[in-house]
Order: sequence, then structure tokens, then C-alpha cells
Amino acid sequence: MVTSEQEQAEIRLEFARLKQDHADFDAAIEAMIATGCDPLRIQRMKKKKLAVKDRLQQLEDRIIPDIIA
Repeated sequence: MVTSEQEQAEIRLEFARLKQDHADFDAAIEAMIATGCDPLRIQRMKKKKLAVKDRLQQLEDRIIPDIIA
């Protein structure tokens, strides 16, 4: 799949934003665990973090084209 430079820039921007979101979720989860927060809330936060990670993988697949050797 060929994308324009504009599309590539938008994908990279979203990737960077999501990368930061993922790190923020990680920090929030650590803080929740440290303060003894409700395990259900922690589990929900982990699920959101996983969804962000999945989206990051999708974007990464679009940024780095498959190379058939």
C-alpha cells in the first residue's frame, strides 16, 4: 500500500501521540497499583493501554512496509 507523504506524516504524528498515551497509561497504572486502587479500575486501565498498543502496531505496520525477500 502506497501512501502520500502527507498521509505518512499524519500516521507518524498519530503514532507519536499514541506512544505518549501508552506511556501515560503505564505511569497511571503504576500509580494506581502503588496507592492500592480498586483492582477492577486497574484492569480497565490495562485494557485501554492494550488497545492503544494494538493501534500502535497497526500504525507501525503502515509506516514500515512489508519487504518480501
